[in-house]
Amino acid sequence: QVQLVESGGGLVQAGGSLRLSCAASGSIFRINAMGWSRQAPGKQREYVARITSGGSTNYADSVKGRFTISGDNAKNTVYLLMNSLKPEDTAVYYCNAEVVSTARSATGYWGQGTQVTVSS
Repeated sequence: QVQLVESGGGLVQAGGSLRLSCAASGSIFRINAMGWSRQAPGKQREYVARITSGGSTNYADSVKGRFTISGDNAKNTVYLLMNSLKPEDTAVYYCNAEVVSTARSATGYWGQGTQVTVSS
């Protein structure tokens, strides 16, 4: 079993910054990629960013140029630095990971989510 634990959410004014962290633990042989999605009230969950173990990154158009995803392979941890935050960035942010377990099976996992609220 694999657990993802997010931290770093909170309340910030528009234009401010926050950094989210997500640490994976458990029966991990290798993590192929980690990423972030978000879900605002009354809306579907949407993709935010992804980073592979090789360091390749990808962003949703809505956050490109403002958010930066990075990872620490040794710590099985992914970060999301969010700058120039807007009220429309308000959402619960979920970490996800594509994990190959010690049993060599590949599975996707999700964290429990962390709230980000941007006030205008």
